[in-house]
Amino acid sequence: AATKLASAEKLMYFCTDQLGLEQDFEQKQMPDGKLPVDGFLLCVDVSRGMNRNFDEQLKFVSNLYNQLAKTKKPVVVVLTKCDEGVERYIRDAHAFALGKKNLQVVETSARSNVNVELAFSTLVQLVDKSRGKAKIIPYFEALKQQSQQIAAAKDKYEWLVSRIVKSHHEVWANVSRKMQPAPEYQDYVYLEGTVKAKKLFVQHVQRLKQEHIERRRKLYLAKLPQALDALVPDLDEIDHLSRAKAEKLLEAKPDFLKWFVVLEETPWDATSHVDNVDNERIPFDLLETPAAEQLYEAHLEKLRDERKRAEMRRAFRENLESSPFVTPGKPWEEARSFIMNEDFYLWLEEPVYMDIYGKHQKQLIDRAKEDFQELLLEYSELFYELELDAKPSKEKMGVIQEVLGEEQRFKALQKLQAERDALVLKHIHFVYHPTKETCPSCAGCVDARVEQLLGSRFIRQHRNPLADPNVDRINLVILGKDGLARELANEIRALCTSDDKYVVEGKMYELALRPIEGNVRLPVNAFQTPTFQPHGCLCLYNSKESLSYVVESIEKSRESTVGRRDNHLAQLPLTLILVNKRGGGDAGGETLQSLIQQGQQIASKLQCVFLDPASAGIGYGRNINEKQIGQVLKGLLDAKRNLNLVVGSTSGLKDAAADADLRVAMCLMCGDAASADEVLLPILQAQPCRPAPGGAAAV
Repeated sequence: AATKLASAEKLMYFCTDQLGLEQDFEQKQMPDGKLPVDGFLLCVDVSRGMNRNFDEQLKFVSNLYNQLAKTKKPVVVVLTKCDEGVERYIRDAHAFALGKKNLQVVETSARSNVNVELAFSTLVQLVDKSRGKAKIIPYFEALKQQSQQIAAAKDKYEWLVSRIVKSHHEVWANVSRKMQPAPEYQDYVYLEGTVKAKKLFVQHVQRLKQEHIERRRKLYLAKLPQALDALVPDLDEIDHLSRAKAEKLLEAKPDFLKWFVVLEETPWDATSHVDNVDNERIPFDLLETPAAEQLYEAHLEKLRDERKRAEMRRAFRENLESSPFVTPGKPWEEARSFIMNEDFYLWLEEPVYMDIYGKHQKQLIDRAKEDFQELLLEYSELFYELELDAKPSKEKMGVIQEVLGEEQRFKALQKLQAERDALVLKHIHFVYHPTKETCPSCAGCVDARVEQLLGSRFIRQHRNPLADPNVDRINLVILGKDGLARELANEIRALCTSDDKYVVEGKMYELALRPIEGNVRLPVNAFQTPTFQPHGCLCLYNSKESLSYVVESIEKSRESTVGRRDNHLAQLPLTLILVNKRGGGDAGGETLQSLIQQGQQIASKLQCVFLDPASAGIGYGRNINEKQIGQVLKGLLDAKRNLNLVVGSTSGLKDAAADADLRVAMCLMCGDAASADEVLLPILQAQPCRPAPGGAAAV
């Protein structure tokens, strides 16, 4: 109870841990060796002590207080260990204080750090009256506030830890050093201490590790079905095996190590393999876990289901093929009730059956179309009397349908009438335009197969004859109605040598003429044939009607080759020539000047050269002369040279095929069916044809 203490040059001690270890703590000496006492904390233990009578203890406290009261210094009664306090002891202690004048009581717990600071601040306020009076809070209320404060500080500290610590490999020494400046760390350590702060860090690291392990586990389990599909896709191989034998079978597979890794230590999540993110192979001991066992059983069940579904699909296809109710073009809705049963619905969804039915329908329709095309070929005489423009009237279509109506191959397409009519129109188009593009056999066309076969056997370099300055052949089309083309062709031939040679600029050329006077859409009047590739065209007219014929014929020829790769006619050099009228005069009121004017307009439209008698130096009473013919041929050669067309293997292929066409035609014309067979035999072997009467000629 002394109020003046003297201890010169002595250290101040803050805790008993300093005893014997003074150098490890802050060393602070008592001022001047003298210390005045300003107040007293009278501590009373209210916990249940062994071999201790609280009443006797309270008497001692009462005597001690009487001594302290004599000093006239402030006194605060501090109840300690309230976290283990006995309610009666606490009540008796308060009763003791009430019996004294202005004696304040503070309930504390050093272990829980509750009201410890309040006890000292209360005493300070009694010593220094200028300070604000401290509010004394009962222990349990203070404990509640303390818990809330700790919980808030803990949340902030855990947020700090989660923000800084991202890997489960972090250590406390490094992390605590990073967190020390942060107020979240400081507040929590002040309230709970470093030990608890480290404990929360360790829990966070363990949680990160478990999350990492779980991610790896999910990765392995997600990959396991793929591994099983790759290593054991056959049900017969594993259906009868136990789990142990199945695992041995997996290890024996050549690609086992591509999917799995056998670790020396187990379990896998306690080894370094869990941190090897570059190695995604599945630890083999993972197969022993319940999750992996379920995936293996699911793999077996999937294989069994696939086998059953395959059996159902096969049975359904067989049902389709044997059912008389499934006809070409019949919708699924109409056929379903005849071909479905309960087993089909049990194992497969309806879209699967619809897909199979659609593919089966396509086969039926393709087969029915082939049979119908064969029927059209057998009734070819129905199409001989049609207009040349290949547009049959409704009456003619009715006649065709009436004649074919009783045929089963016609009836097979009764649910596809629009497609059946389209096949009829396509066949008519083929009759009047028989090319490999319009052939009903498409890629199976003999012409196309001849080109392919000869192209594979006779590949040669081929150059455009008119792209080379040393060419020696000119193919010329002469177009003109009412005999104009034939007359000019005869005049030109009269100027040629006996072997149809013609001299242009001192060079001898073989001149091939093709006069055309009819409908150019007919094969007989086509500009281009398998053996004749035109290099230019002379267009003759002597009247408005003959000029219209020229324009119409040029447009039809160009239209017939639109969209083809070999569209040479669009680039074909043209020369429009006004020739003499038979008998002279001004027939039909047409003057020379009006015909020249019309010809110039057409030449501008067709982008071609125009020649009139005045420009050629010819009297209006005769056709063009030898000099004019030479100029026309020279201009034709110059125009073709400027195009610089490079024709590669495709042109060689076409010429080879054309040569083969000519060889076959010559063999048939000579009646040499055996020679024709030699040419056609490779085609027949590569593309089987139906038997036809008449041998090779009929084929």
